[in-house]
Amino acid sequence: MARIAVIDLGTNSTRLLVAEVERGEVRPLERRSIVTRLGDGVDANGSLSDEAMERVYETLDDYRPLIARHAAERVEAVATSAVRDAANRDEFLRGLRDRFGVRARLLSGDDEARLTFLGATSRRAGSEPTLVVDVGGGSTELVVGTPGRAPEFHVSTQAGSVRQSERHLHHDPPAGEELDELCRDVRDIIESAALPRVRARVTGGVAVAGTATSLAAIDQQLDPYDPAKVDGYPLQLAACERMLARLSSIPLAERREVTGLHPDRAPTIVAGTAILVEAIRAFGLASAETSEADIMHGVAITATE
Repeated sequence: MARIAVIDLGTNSTRLLVAEVERGEVRPLERRSIVTRLGDGVDANGSLSDEAMERVYETLDDYRPLIARHAAERVEAVATSAVRDAANRDEFLRGLRDRFGVRARLLSGDDEARLTFLGATSRRAGSEPTLVVDVGGGSTELVVGTPGRAPEFHVSTQAGSVRQSERHLHHDPPAGEELDELCRDVRDIIESAALPRVRARVTGGVAVAGTATSLAAIDQQLDPYDPAKVDGYPLQLAACERMLARLSSIPLAERREVTGLHPDRAPTIVAGTAILVEAIRAFGLASAETSEADIMHGVAITATE
């Protein structure tokens, strides 16, 4: 049995998983997520801001004693879309090495999709083609495969909740035409990335990461957040559509007060929900099962292989 700490340096949040891993089984000991908005402005400016990088460094200062408390034998750090797209990514990665001794692995879109599928399906059985959708801040991963096997199809798209918010949502609350334009853009991205023959094969869906887990919590009006009630929760397309209509109709200050939604996720939840809705629609599904296991679980599993 190995004790692994995984740090996910995402576009919208910086997350930590400390877990015991044995023969592909992941038992979480500690899980944290803090919205650090590393990708703010990357789509428009092409670089990570000093303020955004510092927010991540401060969060890692908070995570360091948690990793030590659990006596993690290894620390695996991965960086995804925002860092991948940033002109000054080497500066950010060098800061991680110098300040924390952490050598973060910059994942390609293919790597991100593969690890997400592995993590999301590691505790699931079945023999039917399954879609795993991971709505991130800078990108959304769409992966199709059978649990327990290597994915048959995967693509990393530019439909991220931070990216789409910056591109399309300029009023508070968003204007109707802004939301319509965002949905059209996302629909075109997904349908271009996943051809009809791929989408037609899928019979079930799993949704991971902050947008999906937030919607599961909102739908159940969870306060406080309860991972046990979120993991495995069936997110119905109709429910997601209702939540999108509600969340997009109220200003940011009111979204921060919605039961089940962490206030820090309020700025990007409208775009994130729209992306998830369009993904479920595009693959012809009526629902997607929410999973607490995601890319961090995939990284933890592969670290012990």
